[in-house]
Amino acid sequence: MTIRPIILHPDPRLKKACAPVDRVTPEIEKLAADMLATMYDAPGVGLAAPQVGVLRRLFVMDAQRDPEAEPRPTVMINPEITWKSDELNVYEEGCLSIPEQYAEVTRPAQVRVAWLGLDGKQHSDEFDGLWATCAQHEIDHLDGVLFIDHISAVRRQMITRRMIKLKRERARDPD
Repeated sequence: MTIRPIILHPDPRLKKACAPVDRVTPEIEKLAADMLATMYDAPGVGLAAPQVGVLRRLFVMDAQRDPEAEPRPTVMINPEITWKSDELNVYEEGCLSIPEQYAEVTRPAQVRVAWLGLDGKQHSDEFDGLWATCAQHEIDHLDGVLFIDHISAVRRQMITRRMIKLKRERARDPD
């Protein structure tokens, strides 16, 4: 497994809709393993393929926050939300591509997602709480949408300016 570099906003690759994955191949399996390693290393609870420069419909997540509980790494290929609850939930979201920036985002509290697993089979499950927020956040990535697209233009511009400054600083001092 390889820790891959995470693309930082603003980057045009983060604003593109991703192509579906035709089938599970050894390359897709390696990508998923690398993405899980990268997500855990960051650390984060989700990571979408475009965040590591691959414009394919695949994301990984593990929203298990209890340090005593077993990790629950989840890989979703070609995920699709098939149902959303009317009940809403507000969660302070962050993003590995927008480090140290957070904003409250309102999304459906529960969702049902259908996806292709690494086993090549179709899966479907319902998620709530942080799992639901994470799944919706990552599916947004696959559609070229960032969590800051759900907030006011003024806040979005402020966060984008901070990110441009951070990218300049990292370019000057790569350590």
